Amino acid sequence: MGTARLPVSATSIKEDLNSFRIAMRQFDYAAEKCGLEPGLCEVLRRPRRALSLSLPVKMDDGSIRVFEGFRVQHNSARGPCKGGIRYHPNVTFDELKALAMWMTWKCAIVNIPFGGAKGGIVCDPHKLSRNELERLTRRYTYEISPLIGPDKDIPAPDVYTDAQVMAWIMDTYSMTHGSSAPGVVTGKPLFLGGSLGRNEATARGCLFVIRAACEVMGTKLNEATVAIQGFGNAGSIAARLLSQDGAKIIAISDSRAGVLNHSGLTVPELVAYKAKTGSVANFPGSTAISNEAVLELQCDILIPAALENQITLQNAERVQARVVVEAANGPTTPDADLVLHNRGIMVIPDVLANAGGVTVSYFEWVQDLQELFWDEDDVNRRLERIMVKAFADVHATARKHNVEMRTGAYILAIDRVANAMRTRGIWP
Repeated sequence: MGTARLPVSATSIKEDLNSFRIAMRQFDYAAEKCGLEPGLCEVLRRPRRALSLSLPVKMDDGSIRVFEGFRVQHNSARGPCKGGIRYHPNVTFDELKALAMWMTWKCAIVNIPFGGAKGGIVCDPHKLSRNELERLTRRYTYEISPLIGPDKDIPAPDVYTDAQVMAWIMDTYSMTHGSSAPGVVTGKPLFLGGSLGRNEATARGCLFVIRAACEVMGTKLNEATVAIQGFGNAGSIAARLLSQDGAKIIAISDSRAGVLNHSGLTVPELVAYKAKTGSVANFPGSTAISNEAVLELQCDILIPAALENQITLQNAERVQARVVVEAANGPTTPDADLVLHNRGIMVIPDVLANAGGVTVSYFEWVQDLQELFWDEDDVNRRLERIMVKAFADVHATARKHNVEMRTGAYILAIDRVANAMRTRGIWP
């Protein structure tokens, strides 16, 4: 573990971009810093349970096609497992093991009583009909139903899954258990037990930690410039919320193009433009910019809200933002983390920055179990309290151990999970 964070040169080493090995490397470094005993270290380095599935589905033309699916549960010492389900042709077991581990730390950082999980199916949902997608979802749910439940493991939407997919999962689970169980998933439609504020939760959580970071750094948010890579749910809503706070959004990119205006982009018009055209490309009053160039703009706040491994050894020296806020999962590699830290750039890690989503998922689960629902202002107030405290806890831990924010977040999370495991003990 002692060599986990040795300084490296971008020209001398090819980075390992495997998600699970990155997750273990981040964990090993933090575990060493906080003196975690070897036995618990071995337990937390690997998932508690990992299920690999073959999913036969009857297609619309009558043929049978077999899909590959997974569900990974990393840890349940602090409560039921929690984590999304993604449908994507590039889903891998290693990726899901990493995401499940990150969910364990994310839940511990915001101090909600969940452990981490993640699931996925190797498929391209855009090439499936609605009926095929429903049959695939119900088959997958049936196969994982012994593992999931309101008090065991609570799935949620992730890449290319949505409220409709969650409704199918809830219905399948409920039918096989003989009673309606809305608490088995979160991210459901409102009329089936979903929570107000859930759609904006990830971006709103980012807003709250950005406000807290600006206080620490002595920056006024209403005078800050912002660049955002990714204009999906998290990126577009973050742009809107930050602009409402007075920040100037100077650049935004999506999967097809990027746009730049140093005087500031008009976010509502850009959202409407993308809804109409399918991309931000050629937005009036802007100049074109690449996804890669967005990361290297001079700005106060950079928000990677797209894919993993975007800030690497190859470009970390060219990042000019004062603070990087990871709305996406895993956009910064461990070596790039070290480069940014040494250059005085604060990175608010994904396990903190995008934890608003799982926090409001927790609120939804609580409301389902109580059968008592809150208004949106109440949800947002509760979210703000949790996110602001989580930022303060992570920042204090990082300063105490003289490490960057990601390692501070990991040390805080590992300590909370390890304490739960020590107190519960290993049985039998």
